[in-house]
Amino acid sequence: MLHFKHLLLTILFSYGMSVCAQNIDSIYVRENYDKIERSIPMRDGVKLFTAIYIPKDQTKKYPFLINRTPYTVAPYGSDKFKTSLGNFPAMMREGFIFVYQDVRGKWMSEGTFDDIRPQIANKKSKKDIDESSDTYDTIDWLVKNIKNNNGKAGIYGISYPGFYSTASLPGSHPALKAVSPQAPVTDWFIGDDFHHNGVLFLMDAFSFMTTFGVPRPKPITPDLGPKGLKFPVLDNYRFYLESGSVKNLKDKYFADSIRFWNNLFAHPNLDTFWKARNIQQHLKNVKPAIMVVGGFFDAEDAYGTFATYKSIEKQNPSANNILVMGPWYHGGWVRSTGASFGDIAFGQPTSIQYQERFELPFFKYYLKGTGEFNPAEANIFLTGSNEWKAFSSWPPKDTEQKTLYLQPNGKLGFDKIQRTDSWDEYVSDPNSPVPYQEGVQAKRTREYMIDDQRFAARRPDVRVYQTDSLTDDITLTGPVLANLIVSTTGTDADYVVKLVDVYPEDAVSPTPNPKNILMGGYQMLVRAEIMRGKYRNSFETPEAMVPGMVTKINYALPDVAHTFKKGHKIMIQVQNSWFPLGDRNPQKFMDIYKAEPSDFQKATHRIFHDVNNASSITVSVLK
Repeated sequence: MLHFKHLLLTILFSYGMSVCAQNIDSIYVRENYDKIERSIPMRDGVKLFTAIYIPKDQTKKYPFLINRTPYTVAPYGSDKFKTSLGNFPAMMREGFIFVYQDVRGKWMSEGTFDDIRPQIANKKSKKDIDESSDTYDTIDWLVKNIKNNNGKAGIYGISYPGFYSTASLPGSHPALKAVSPQAPVTDWFIGDDFHHNGVLFLMDAFSFMTTFGVPRPKPITPDLGPKGLKFPVLDNYRFYLESGSVKNLKDKYFADSIRFWNNLFAHPNLDTFWKARNIQQHLKNVKPAIMVVGGFFDAEDAYGTFATYKSIEKQNPSANNILVMGPWYHGGWVRSTGASFGDIAFGQPTSIQYQERFELPFFKYYLKGTGEFNPAEANIFLTGSNEWKAFSSWPPKDTEQKTLYLQPNGKLGFDKIQRTDSWDEYVSDPNSPVPYQEGVQAKRTREYMIDDQRFAARRPDVRVYQTDSLTDDITLTGPVLANLIVSTTGTDADYVVKLVDVYPEDAVSPTPNPKNILMGGYQMLVRAEIMRGKYRNSFETPEAMVPGMVTKINYALPDVAHTFKKGHKIMIQVQNSWFPLGDRNPQKFMDIYKAEPSDFQKATHRIFHDVNNASSITVSVLK
């Protein structure tokens, strides 16, 4: 009871301090900044609504710090101010000309919105516009029309605004000196938000589009904007399962009114529609300094962070391009202290460290020419050992590639089994899919990315393989490659591979412990990813699986940076559904967007682990 009272007092105190801090920040904005609103003309005549906060102290010149967003620059009105500016209060107090812009076709900006608008590499007229040209035109107008600027601009943004940050790089304006794409939307078919390896990420896509995708015939303010769907069943597992199919959801709730949802159905495979919306191919001749930021436990755009950094690095070997990755959820580097996430504590305020060591110095150095900024190429927080590491490249070069083999009797080890007939067999039923997290949730949680996996390990349709207790620490950095050799009685199947850190039985539970967490035997999710079997050879041209035929399913999980401590175990879990994160696979070869409830069927699966068919996981062990 005393622990509960202590926790309650702590929560109330923290809430009170948060409200107090917001009030102080709001007063600071009003006392130190003037706000103006302008509709900035683009080259094709469309005007974009822009809110500009200018420091009242005019004794010095200031650079622009720009955030372009589809999520509104509210509040609207020159007498109405944001409660804080920038990503965190220290940025606001440093002093920049803060610029917030509604992107084309959103909220109070003119024009037509297009999700992850395709890039036009060779523009031939003023009608050829994209997010790069809109950014260029915005900066050009700002430099020429806002007094007391120093001729330099920076851009930052998290998630979708992260995409707009990335989009500023091709053909960038000469005044653009520093860009920080943070958890940037990058590829909505392979790894971010809407799909993972061709699997529709059902909860994220559906809930997002019920508001974000609603048509906007003319400029509007948030009070007139779309309202969120009132879900008739709050248990998200039940809601999506009882809908029967993705097709039923579309017919019942969208009725063809959401353009992007219609596009999902019209483009089930990786075709020109999706390829045109992948900005990575355009990240060439990059000139500004870039700092790509993300979280290892980002439920939305962990893929995009790595993909953006690596694409810039590959196509611009001499670019000033660095990576910062921490133990954060989506935006956690500025939305929390970063001292813990879910049930796992990191022993230090990693987000505060990031803000002080990286983001603020980055923009001060490149936009104001003040301070020092000498980071490593890759600045990575290792979970498990809970320490920051500086690497000269990402993935690190000083690693040894090793193979973890799935073995009989739930074993996992670095030695290939020598038996010639070894497999595990089980039945997967899409009408009773494996949940993505224990318990009942109304919305997709962010904590599932790091949560305890014991609930899944107990299911008969989840195969579990684990090492003996480790005799030494093992640190994994970089890619994790799943190399499954399987068979199914169906003609399609999904495969989920999870990398898990198993705590020793004498692990100490946190204090206070309001959730009654039992850390002894805790199965911390380090990384997981899903793959749709029909895309095993090509995302462009799906192929049916042959019933009973031994088949290779190879794919990459997003990068990791984690130390499995001495006394812990490394676990691999394999399953065929991850619901309702991913849409259900009927386990027969078809266009799943056309599937009816009657199409979903049970299938018997085998995972092979013999000398000739050795399912395995390839990892990079830090030396």
